[in-house]
Amino acid sequence: MKRRTLGTPGLGVSEIGLGCMGMSEFYGPSSEAESISTIHRALELGTDFLDTADVYGPFKNEELVGKAIRDRRDRVVLATKFGNVRNAQGQSLGIRGDPEYVRQACDASLARLGVDHIDLYYQHRVDTKVPIEETVGAMAELVHAGKVRHLGLSEAAPETIRRAHATHPITALQTEYSLWTRDVEENGVLSTVRELGIGFVAYSPLGRGFLTGRFRTFEDLAADDFRRRNPRFQGENFDHNLELVREVEQLASEKGITPGQLALAWVLARGDDIVPIPGTKHVKYLEENVAAANVTLSENDIERLDSVLPVGAATGTRYADMSTVNR
Repeated sequence: MKRRTLGTPGLGVSEIGLGCMGMSEFYGPSSEAESISTIHRALELGTDFLDTADVYGPFKNEELVGKAIRDRRDRVVLATKFGNVRNAQGQSLGIRGDPEYVRQACDASLARLGVDHIDLYYQHRVDTKVPIEETVGAMAELVHAGKVRHLGLSEAAPETIRRAHATHPITALQTEYSLWTRDVEENGVLSTVRELGIGFVAYSPLGRGFLTGRFRTFEDLAADDFRRRNPRFQGENFDHNLELVREVEQLASEKGITPGQLALAWVLARGDDIVPIPGTKHVKYLEENVAAANVTLSENDIERLDSVLPVGAATGTRYADMSTVNR
């Protein structure tokens, strides 16, 4: 597994990371044993960049990841997030970025993960009620205290990113990015982080699994799968977006790879400052994803993909409620 550097002076990570969210919630049933095996296999394959958050579970995902890495912490680049507040029953309590909460959330995450420091600590969503300078200032205190090594933001707008970076260097910006979610190419986010020397972490690089070709009807989603509430997976949007996937499948077939590998290879080809973190809770899908690092796309391949999946090709918003996305 090759490595990429996020930010300046830089955080070295595997060029493909592992999103752990679905191991605890959102994507239907899961097995703790299989999830831990998936994390261990990722480390064996050189994928050392693990992504979690306190809100996943809630709280359970950090505990699971902590359990999985307890005897191999020195082999992991550990990222987690705060800001989306939920209680133990899963009820959403809004977004908090006030300094007191920043400190509380970090200490709670350290305890659940069973570690003495977090390698990359993100503000999961921007709290527009609190100046970003105050939030990042509190996060910077965590760096000075040795509890956190690098700071990140998730789903932040260009002006927010600039103000945050002026307060304390931001190592990485995490935002959804894939063949069917290319907003950052036109809303100034990608150009801003590149101007400032901030790394870009692409979550949902497989379009929440849609780009793998695994879903042919809405009923393919488990009853408790949160994608059932996602506009892109509903009604006419589903049918339209499935036609886009068929184009991906055609090119993937010609290259002798899976649609998911093609989608990941496309993200990797967008620049060495971009690191995708596909999520999975199964070893077989992890191995398939990691193999995408060996796929080389020609200029013609990329031109074909850009022609059939340009910016805005997918129909339906990324979330049913986009109000928490800083724009």
